[in-house]
Amino acid sequence: MTAPWWQAGVIYQIYPRSFQDTDGDGIGDLKGIARRLDYLAGFGIDAIWLSPIYPSPMADFGYDVADYCGVDPCFGTLADFDDLLDQVHARGLKLLLDFVPNHSSDRHTWFVESRASRLNPKRDWYLWRDPAPDGGPPNNWISDFGGSAWEWDEATGQYYYHAFLKQQPDLNWRNPAVRAAMHEVMRFWFDRGVDGLRIDVLWHLIKAADFPDNPPNPDYRPAMGEMHRVLQLYSADQPEIHAIAAEMRAIADGYGARGPDHVAFGRNRPNAKNVIDSWGLEHCSSEKPVPAFSRNALGERLLIGEIYLPVSRLMDYYGGAQAGVQLPFNFQLIDAPWQARALAALIANYEAALPPGGWPNWVLGNHDRSRIASKRGETQARIAAMLLLTLRGTPTLYYGDELGLSDVPIPPAQLRDPRELREPGLGLGRDPVRTPMPWDAGAHAGFSTVSPWLPLNADWPIRNVAGMADEPASILTLYRQLLALRRAYPALAVGDFGLLDSEGDVLAYERRYAAQRLIVALNLGGSEQRLTLPPWASGHRLILSTRGEAPLVESHVLRLRADEGVILAT
Repeated sequence: MTAPWWQAGVIYQIYPRSFQDTDGDGIGDLKGIARRLDYLAGFGIDAIWLSPIYPSPMADFGYDVADYCGVDPCFGTLADFDDLLDQVHARGLKLLLDFVPNHSSDRHTWFVESRASRLNPKRDWYLWRDPAPDGGPPNNWISDFGGSAWEWDEATGQYYYHAFLKQQPDLNWRNPAVRAAMHEVMRFWFDRGVDGLRIDVLWHLIKAADFPDNPPNPDYRPAMGEMHRVLQLYSADQPEIHAIAAEMRAIADGYGARGPDHVAFGRNRPNAKNVIDSWGLEHCSSEKPVPAFSRNALGERLLIGEIYLPVSRLMDYYGGAQAGVQLPFNFQLIDAPWQARALAALIANYEAALPPGGWPNWVLGNHDRSRIASKRGETQARIAAMLLLTLRGTPTLYYGDELGLSDVPIPPAQLRDPRELREPGLGLGRDPVRTPMPWDAGAHAGFSTVSPWLPLNADWPIRNVAGMADEPASILTLYRQLLALRRAYPALAVGDFGLLDSEGDVLAYERRYAAQRLIVALNLGGSEQRLTLPPWASGHRLILSTRGEAPLVESHVLRLRADEGVILAT
């Protein structure tokens, strides 16, 4: 079997604040992640993706970056990161970082200079505009967190644009200097040995050059959140974004199995000081010498794009004449109707839309969206796990989903998320899905020695890693079994995909690779369902059932119990 690691692999997202605390401040850190690497390696994933760890005022918990080439003290040091990276690679795993190029913190030195005066050389590194004729914002664009996306700066008499919080001013990606500086940031982390980047809000990077008003959304309802009052026709997903994605891909592709095609950034890079002085990237020099070739010779670097767009537009991010990102995130399962026929149509349409050579990917949840167990219930969360890990494409797991964690209610006094604080009561807050990982039944669930920054799930004394690890019927055991099957059966990792005829609440498909031929049958309902097996499945045998027992087969008809999923080999 020959395939890039990211096609056959499984990615596991960690929200670092909530994974493992080692210094007793109630906040997870890099040493904590290193402490839990044996769990992750034994669990069966292939790559770890870390949400932002950069120095930040934490207005949006790390998505407001004050230094793109460092580590926030709450997580540790750059030396801690290097140690973590070495330990990850020693276990045969990959490490991906969140890359946040659309906006910085308002405390980043770039923005401090930009707002100093209209004549500052970095003024055009951000998006500044004069007021409208009435003195108000330049247009009707709305922040994704509610309110105008324009913030008035009294000192210089202009507005600056922020797609999110006012503390997160958007960078001007039409400025070549901004692009060059961000390219150096990418190289800094690739030179250290990072295996890939998840690019935050990639589709936001370029805005329409003349900043026209966005059209009103005819389907807007207040419960959707204020950002949906308008359609983001001009503030996101502009045609020029694909050239930027191609530039990023070219940089990533320069780091193959034999290392980068240029010497490392920092003290070993020729004329590095001139680069640093001209771009203000003084923190992007290495704390220790980096070899001329990457310390990581484990293979090609992966780019994942965060893109919330309809499938027809999502496909453009794979690239055309020039390659785009390898994996434009496919979020359809998060909000899909949980009905067999609807899911079958969704999967078929997505597969049909993929461009030649485009590799699919699937996601059930992340740090921004409600957990799958809250949406589908505990029993169907097991079906969802089997679906995610048996569809064709690269799956991304969100930490804690393997325990069946649900959204955790957050008392008003403990709310942290600015999304919830700005538009309370709409259910848009993200704190409930960012709560600490429960490791055992000890004090504070083994996450910390003190009360954590967000409350634990109420059932943590029983819903924790130690308590579920050896339980044959636990959802954690099911996830481990599914991950082991992906390694044992290339048909599940990289094989072909085809939907099978089914009725009622049954979603069924086959996966095929060489002589391997598997059937996956999922009952998305709460009552028994039947599936007539295809003629070629006469010699089938059960590989796995979400209920742990062999299903009944009578006269070539598979009887699926309520909330049961099975994998059959033929």
